[in-house]
Amino acid sequence: MLDAILQMDCLALAEAIRTRQVSSLEATSACLEAIDKYNQKIGAFLTVFQQQALDQARDVDRRIQAGDKVGPLAGVPIAVKDNICTTFGPTTCGSKILANFRSPCNATVVERLMRADAIIIGKTNMDEFAMGSTTENSAFGPTHNPWDLGRVAGGSSGGSAAAVAARMCFGALGSDTGGSIRQPAAFCGVVGLKPTYGRVSRFGLVAYGSSLDQIGPLARSVRDCALLLNVIGGHDPKDSTSVPPEIVPDEDLLARLDQPIDGLRIGLVKGATEGADLPIRQAIGRAVDTYRAMGAEVVELEIPALDYSVATYYIIATAEASSNLARYDGVHYGYRSPAARDCMEVYTRSRAEGLGKEVKRRIMLGTYALSSGYYDAYYLKALKVRNLIRQQIFAALGQCDSILMPVAPTTAFSLGQMAADPLKMYLADVYTIPANLAGIPAISIPVGLDGAGLPVGVQLLGPAFSEGRLLRIARILEKGAHWTCQVPAGLTV
Repeated sequence: MLDAILQMDCLALAEAIRTRQVSSLEATSACLEAIDKYNQKIGAFLTVFQQQALDQARDVDRRIQAGDKVGPLAGVPIAVKDNICTTFGPTTCGSKILANFRSPCNATVVERLMRADAIIIGKTNMDEFAMGSTTENSAFGPTHNPWDLGRVAGGSSGGSAAAVAARMCFGALGSDTGGSIRQPAAFCGVVGLKPTYGRVSRFGLVAYGSSLDQIGPLARSVRDCALLLNVIGGHDPKDSTSVPPEIVPDEDLLARLDQPIDGLRIGLVKGATEGADLPIRQAIGRAVDTYRAMGAEVVELEIPALDYSVATYYIIATAEASSNLARYDGVHYGYRSPAARDCMEVYTRSRAEGLGKEVKRRIMLGTYALSSGYYDAYYLKALKVRNLIRQQIFAALGQCDSILMPVAPTTAFSLGQMAADPLKMYLADVYTIPANLAGIPAISIPVGLDGAGLPVGVQLLGPAFSEGRLLRIARILEKGAHWTCQVPAGLTV
């Protein structure tokens, strides 16, 4: 019975719980058993709210039995990335400097999950302060890919992707600054959606790059991502970057999800797959064939400014990180070095001991780009190039409904393979970064396995606030790829 429950997606489980075919307590217990069985080997969760989750599940079951109205995620176990604040349990951001931090408030997305009656089962592992592409930069150990424990789960939301893939939860929230939802989703064989900047509140998200960060869902299906975005999306007055409803009215993203799209045009960027491995190029080819078989037109696009996206991103993101992370100084809150002898040493020692190597590297890069004499040459120029990239992407999207691209140049690589070469790691973000620079939505969809049995994903980009249409386009591909809730072979641990 428990195995059958774990094969469901969020939507199916929510319906089964509402109709009392399955209890929330059974579903939550099944996830907790999977966590007990696999988390020590995979490292997906940093904190598990076992007793709280069981109590919430019993309460949902009691309310359903009493005939009370419940939310759209009633009884469904959901995980939350550990840079999203909760008043219950720590919010560590995968960093020693916040190892014992307790947030005084919940993030807006957490409040909305709770109002939807979701069971928040735990907080997931991540690259420290979301800086990384492998979840190897966590101060609490790496996350392993459930498909092959010797490989990375991707990052920085690797814990969330691995937890969904390993059936430790039914859905999860991550954050995406330069691909941190989509890349781990592709590596772990799940669906990951980065919404339009401003569609989901960032209140309670610990900032890395404030003009780039966006919270989004990871789940087993496109329809689950639509369900989760229905719950967490919408205007929030606590977030000044949240778009008001008069500009983007609320919509039910599930209502028309399976409706066909007449005159669909899929854009392919000329030369975009030249640096990708053969399995990635083949996956793009299969996706193109699927869309053509459904009657879509494929349009060739030219976006020359994409060549500058990696350089532009790593100037802007590190500059914003330098500013955002200045608050972790050993004085206000967080880790304070016990060896500090004066005020200056409190600051220098606390940051030196509390922050990891990659975080220090990005802070130094950002501080340099913002420093006197270099601001115009680096940061200001990067902002101008970002605007050029945005303009060219918007123009390309005027010629098609969605742009089809790889998620990453490779499938999941071995743990430690890129740890000594940060530049190579940065270049691996080449396909995901443009959506963040432009602020547009993008979704990663698994479309099969490579020759080594590892998941392969592709991504679709759409115009700003076109999530409804983008999810419909992704649903067409999902159906054509016949990828439904596959269980990783690596779970035999």
